[in-house]
Amino acid sequence: MLNEKKDTAILLIHCPDKQGILATVTEFLNKNKGNIIYLDQHVDRQEKIFYMRVEWELENFAIPADKIGEYFDTLIGSPLQMNWKIYFSNEVPRMALFVSKMPHCLFDILARYTAGEWDVEIPMIISNHETLRPVAERFDIDFHYFPINKENKAEQEAAELKLLKENNIDFVVLARYMQILSEDFVKNYPNKVINIHHSFLPAFAGAKPYHAAHERGVKIIGATSHYVTSELDAGPIIEQDVTRCSHVDTIQKLIRKGRDLEKIVLSQAVYKHLQRKVLVYRNRTVVFN
Repeated sequence: MLNEKKDTAILLIHCPDKQGILATVTEFLNKNKGNIIYLDQHVDRQEKIFYMRVEWELENFAIPADKIGEYFDTLIGSPLQMNWKIYFSNEVPRMALFVSKMPHCLFDILARYTAGEWDVEIPMIISNHETLRPVAERFDIDFHYFPINKENKAEQEAAELKLLKENNIDFVVLARYMQILSEDFVKNYPNKVINIHHSFLPAFAGAKPYHAAHERGVKIIGATSHYVTSELDAGPIIEQDVTRCSHVDTIQKLIRKGRDLEKIVLSQAVYKHLQRKVLVYRNRTVVFN
Protein backbone atom coordinates (compact mmCIF):
# COMPACT_ATOMS: atom_id res chain seq x y z
CA MET A 1 0.00 0.00 0.00
CA LEU A 2 1.42 3.35 -1.04
CA ASN A 3 2.01 5.97 1.61
CA GLU A 4 -0.33 8.86 0.88
CA LYS A 5 1.94 11.71 1.94
CA LYS A 6 0.26 15.09 1.69
CA ASP A 7 2.11 18.09 0.30
CA THR A 8 3.06 20.44 3.09
CA ALA A 9 5.12 23.58 3.61
CA ILE A 10 7.38 24.23 6.59
CA LEU A 11 8.42 27.65 7.87
CA LEU A 12 11.41 28.04 10.19
CA ILE A 13 11.56 31.47 11.77
CA HIS A 14 13.68 33.43 14.22
CA CYS A 15 13.46 37.13 14.96
CA PRO A 16 13.50 39.70 17.78
CA ASP A 17 10.76 38.78 20.25
CA LYS A 18 7.68 40.97 20.49
CA GLN A 19 4.03 40.50 21.33
CA GLY A 20 1.76 38.96 18.70
CA ILE A 21 4.21 37.14 16.40
CA LEU A 22 2.56 33.74 16.86
CA ALA A 23 -0.90 35.17 16.23
CA THR A 24 0.30 37.08 13.15
CA VAL A 25 1.82 33.99 11.51
CA THR A 26 -1.12 31.69 12.28
CA GLU A 27 -3.60 34.32 11.10
CA PHE A 28 -1.74 34.54 7.77
CA LEU A 29 -2.02 30.77 7.34
CA ASN A 30 -5.63 30.52 8.48
CA LYS A 31 -6.80 33.39 6.26
CA ASN A 32 -5.29 31.60 3.28
CA LYS A 33 -6.91 28.25 4.19
CA GLY A 34 -3.75 26.59 5.43
CA ASN A 35 -4.47 23.60 7.65
CA ILE A 36 -1.76 23.71 10.33
CA ILE A 37 -0.52 20.23 11.28
CA TYR A 38 2.49 21.18 13.43
CA LEU A 39 3.41 24.26 15.44
CA ASP A 40 6.17 24.72 17.98
CA GLN A 41 7.74 27.91 19.29
CA HIS A 42 10.30 29.01 21.84
CA VAL A 43 11.37 32.35 23.30
CA ASP A 44 14.93 32.86 24.49
CA ARG A 45 14.21 35.43 27.17
CA GLN A 46 17.86 36.22 27.77
CA GLU A 47 18.61 36.96 24.11
CA LYS A 48 15.02 38.15 23.44
CA ILE A 49 14.76 35.99 20.33
CA PHE A 50 11.60 34.25 19.12
CA TYR A 51 11.87 30.86 17.36
CA MET A 52 9.13 29.03 15.51
CA ARG A 53 8.49 26.03 13.30
CA VAL A 54 5.12 25.68 11.60
CA GLU A 55 3.96 23.15 9.01
CA TRP A 56 0.72 23.24 7.07
CA GLU A 57 -1.03 21.38 4.27
CA LEU A 58 -0.96 22.95 0.82
CA GLU A 59 -4.01 21.18 -0.62
CA ASN A 60 -6.44 24.09 -0.23
CA PHE A 61 -3.92 26.86 0.40
CA ALA A 62 -4.88 30.04 -1.45
CA ILE A 63 -1.34 31.14 -2.35
CA PRO A 64 0.59 29.17 -5.02
CA ALA A 65 3.63 27.39 -3.58
CA ASP A 66 6.10 29.44 -5.64
CA LYS A 67 4.59 32.69 -4.30
CA ILE A 68 4.30 31.84 -0.59
CA GLY A 69 7.76 33.15 0.31
CA GLU A 70 7.19 36.42 -1.51
CA TYR A 71 3.80 37.02 0.14
CA PHE A 72 5.06 36.04 3.58
CA ASP A 73 8.12 38.27 3.41
CA THR A 74 6.14 41.29 2.22
CA LEU A 75 3.35 40.97 4.77
CA ILE A 76 5.17 39.57 7.80
CA GLY A 77 8.84 38.66 7.36
CA SER A 78 10.33 42.05 6.53
CA PRO A 79 8.08 44.14 8.83
CA LEU A 80 8.98 41.91 11.80
CA GLN A 81 12.71 41.64 10.91
CA MET A 82 12.44 37.88 10.53
CA ASN A 83 15.06 35.42 9.41
CA TRP A 84 12.97 32.74 7.76
CA LYS A 85 13.22 29.77 5.43
CA ILE A 86 10.48 27.83 3.72
CA TYR A 87 10.69 24.17 2.74
CA PHE A 88 8.29 21.91 0.85
CA SER A 89 7.70 18.23 1.59
CA ASN A 90 7.70 17.32 -2.10
CA GLU A 91 11.30 18.54 -2.46
CA VAL A 92 13.44 15.50 -1.57
CA PRO A 93 16.89 16.52 -0.26
CA ARG A 94 20.03 15.04 -1.81
CA MET A 95 22.64 13.86 0.69
CA ALA A 96 26.29 12.90 0.09
CA LEU A 97 28.10 10.60 2.51
CA PHE A 98 31.77 11.06 3.33
CA VAL A 99 33.52 8.01 4.82
CA SER A 100 37.01 6.66 5.51
CA LYS A 101 37.50 3.09 6.74
CA MET A 102 35.01 2.52 9.58
CA PRO A 103 31.69 1.15 8.26
CA HIS A 104 29.35 1.22 11.28
CA CYS A 105 27.74 4.64 10.68
CA LEU A 106 27.60 4.06 6.93
CA PHE A 107 25.78 0.73 7.28
CA ASP A 108 23.29 2.22 9.74
CA ILE A 109 22.47 5.13 7.43
CA LEU A 110 22.15 2.91 4.36
CA ALA A 111 19.93 0.46 6.25
CA ARG A 112 17.54 3.26 7.21
CA TYR A 113 17.70 4.66 3.68
CA THR A 114 16.89 1.35 1.96
CA ALA A 115 14.16 0.59 4.52
CA GLY A 116 12.42 3.81 3.47
CA GLU A 117 12.70 5.46 6.90
CA TRP A 118 14.05 8.68 5.41
CA ASP A 119 12.74 10.83 2.59
CA VAL A 120 16.14 11.49 1.02
CA GLU A 121 18.27 10.63 -1.99
CA ILE A 122 21.89 9.44 -1.66
CA PRO A 123 23.51 9.86 -5.08
CA MET A 124 27.10 9.29 -3.90
CA ILE A 125 29.59 8.18 -1.31
CA ILE A 126 32.94 9.99 -1.20
CA SER A 127 35.99 8.58 0.54
CA ASN A 128 39.69 9.15 1.08
CA HIS A 129 40.18 5.35 1.08
CA GLU A 130 39.04 2.49 -1.14
CA THR A 131 38.06 0.33 1.86
CA LEU A 132 34.29 0.90 1.73
CA ARG A 133 33.82 0.76 -2.04
CA PRO A 134 32.25 -2.74 -1.78
CA VAL A 135 29.61 -1.35 0.58
CA ALA A 136 28.65 1.34 -1.93
CA GLU A 137 28.50 -1.25 -4.70
CA ARG A 138 26.30 -3.51 -2.57
CA PHE A 139 23.79 -0.66 -2.19
CA ASP A 140 24.21 0.44 -5.83
CA ILE A 141 25.47 3.94 -4.92
CA ASP A 142 28.25 5.72 -6.84
CA PHE A 143 31.57 5.65 -4.98
CA HIS A 144 34.20 8.35 -5.54
CA TYR A 145 37.75 7.96 -4.28
CA PHE A 146 39.73 11.10 -3.40
CA PRO A 147 43.05 10.26 -1.73
CA ILE A 148 44.12 13.25 0.34
CA ASN A 149 47.46 14.39 1.72
CA LYS A 150 48.93 17.76 2.73
CA GLU A 151 50.14 18.50 -0.78
CA ASN A 152 46.90 17.79 -2.67
CA LYS A 153 44.23 18.65 -0.06
CA ALA A 154 43.12 21.96 -1.64
CA GLU A 155 43.02 20.46 -5.12
CA GLN A 156 41.07 17.37 -3.99
CA GLU A 157 38.56 19.37 -1.99
CA ALA A 158 37.96 21.61 -5.00
CA ALA A 159 37.27 18.49 -7.07
CA GLU A 160 34.91 17.16 -4.38
CA LEU A 161 33.02 20.45 -4.27
CA LYS A 162 32.71 20.45 -8.05
CA LEU A 163 31.24 16.95 -7.91
CA LEU A 164 28.79 17.93 -5.17
CA LYS A 165 27.61 20.99 -7.08
CA GLU A 166 27.23 19.05 -10.34
CA ASN A 167 25.01 16.55 -8.54
CA ASN A 168 22.92 19.18 -6.73
CA ILE A 169 23.86 17.92 -3.28
CA ASP A 170 21.92 19.72 -0.54
CA PHE A 171 23.90 18.57 2.48
CA VAL A 172 26.80 16.34 3.51
CA VAL A 173 27.08 13.74 6.27
CA LEU A 174 30.49 12.79 7.62
CA ALA A 175 29.93 9.15 8.59
CA ARG A 176 33.25 8.77 10.44
CA TYR A 177 35.22 10.62 7.78
CA MET A 178 38.70 10.95 9.23
CA GLN A 179 39.72 14.16 7.52
CA ILE A 180 39.37 17.74 8.70
CA LEU A 181 37.47 19.80 6.15
CA SER A 182 39.02 23.14 5.25
CA GLU A 183 37.32 26.44 6.01
CA ASP A 184 36.82 26.99 2.27
CA PHE A 185 34.96 23.68 1.97
CA VAL A 186 32.71 24.37 4.96
CA LYS A 187 31.82 27.85 3.67
CA ASN A 188 30.14 26.21 0.68
CA TYR A 189 27.77 24.27 2.96
CA PRO A 190 27.01 26.42 6.03
CA ASN A 191 25.06 24.38 8.60
CA LYS A 192 24.80 21.67 5.98
CA VAL A 193 27.68 19.38 6.97
CA ILE A 194 26.77 16.99 9.79
CA ASN A 195 29.53 15.27 11.75
CA ILE A 196 29.60 12.60 14.45
CA HIS A 197 32.10 12.91 17.27
CA HIS A 198 33.17 10.02 19.44
CA SER A 199 32.55 11.69 22.79
CA PHE A 200 30.35 14.02 24.73
CA LEU A 201 31.95 17.24 23.48
CA PRO A 202 34.29 18.61 24.60
CA ALA A 203 36.23 15.58 25.85
CA PHE A 204 38.82 13.00 24.87
CA ALA A 205 39.99 14.49 21.62
CA GLY A 206 42.37 12.54 19.44
CA ALA A 207 42.64 9.28 17.58
CA LYS A 208 42.09 6.91 20.54
CA PRO A 209 39.24 8.33 22.63
CA TYR A 210 38.16 5.00 24.11
CA HIS A 211 41.70 4.21 25.22
CA ALA A 212 41.80 7.60 26.97
CA ALA A 213 38.38 6.98 28.52
CA HIS A 214 39.52 3.57 29.77
CA GLU A 215 42.64 5.05 31.33
CA ARG A 216 40.56 7.67 33.16
CA GLY A 217 38.09 5.07 34.43
CA VAL A 218 35.09 6.96 33.10
CA LYS A 219 31.58 5.97 34.13
CA ILE A 220 29.79 7.25 31.04
CA ILE A 221 30.82 7.61 27.41
CA GLY A 222 28.96 9.60 24.82
CA ALA A 223 28.59 10.70 21.24
CA THR A 224 27.83 14.12 19.77
CA SER A 225 26.52 15.08 16.35
CA HIS A 226 26.96 18.66 15.21
CA TYR A 227 27.15 20.94 12.22
CA VAL A 228 30.70 21.50 11.02
CA THR A 229 32.19 24.98 11.27
CA SER A 230 35.67 26.34 10.63
CA GLU A 231 36.49 25.77 14.31
CA LEU A 232 37.25 22.08 14.87
CA ASP A 233 34.51 20.18 16.74
CA ALA A 234 32.93 23.41 17.93
CA GLY A 235 29.90 23.68 15.65
CA PRO A 236 26.24 23.87 16.73
CA ILE A 237 25.23 20.63 18.46
CA ILE A 238 22.21 18.76 17.07
CA GLU A 239 22.10 15.55 19.12
CA GLN A 240 23.94 13.91 22.02
CA ASP A 241 23.59 10.73 24.03
CA VAL A 242 25.49 8.70 26.63
CA THR A 243 25.74 5.14 27.91
CA ARG A 244 27.04 3.89 31.24
CA CYS A 245 30.19 1.87 31.63
CA SER A 246 32.30 0.57 34.50
CA HIS A 247 35.65 -0.87 35.53
CA VAL A 248 34.73 -4.25 33.99
CA ASP A 249 34.54 -2.78 30.49
CA THR A 250 37.58 -3.47 28.37
CA ILE A 251 38.71 -1.09 25.64
CA GLN A 252 37.03 -3.39 23.10
CA LYS A 253 33.74 -3.18 25.00
CA LEU A 254 33.98 0.60 25.17
CA ILE A 255 34.60 0.75 21.43
CA ARG A 256 31.53 -1.44 20.78
CA LYS A 257 29.34 0.66 23.08
CA GLY A 258 30.72 3.86 21.60
CA ARG A 259 30.11 2.81 18.01
CA ASP A 260 26.54 1.82 18.82
CA LEU A 261 26.03 5.31 20.24
CA GLU A 262 27.68 6.97 17.25
CA LYS A 263 25.31 5.23 14.84
CA ILE A 264 22.19 6.20 16.75
CA VAL A 265 23.21 9.79 17.49
CA LEU A 266 24.29 10.50 13.91
CA SER A 267 21.12 8.99 12.46
CA GLN A 268 18.97 10.98 14.89
CA ALA A 269 20.75 14.18 13.86
CA VAL A 270 20.31 13.44 10.15
CA TYR A 271 16.63 12.62 10.67
CA LYS A 272 16.00 15.89 12.52
CA HIS A 273 17.81 17.78 9.77
CA LEU A 274 15.63 16.07 7.15
CA GLN A 275 12.51 16.93 9.13
CA ARG A 276 13.56 20.61 9.15
CA LYS A 277 13.43 20.60 12.94
CA VAL A 278 16.83 22.20 13.53
CA LEU A 279 17.19 25.97 13.60
CA VAL A 280 20.67 27.45 14.01
CA TYR A 281 21.16 30.80 15.70
CA ARG A 282 24.75 31.96 16.18
CA ASN A 283 26.54 28.81 17.35
CA ARG A 284 23.57 27.13 19.00
CA THR A 285 20.65 25.09 17.79
CA VAL A 286 16.98 25.06 18.62
CA VAL A 287 15.82 21.50 17.96
CA PHE A 288 12.04 21.32 17.81
CA ASN A 289 10.17 18.28 19.12
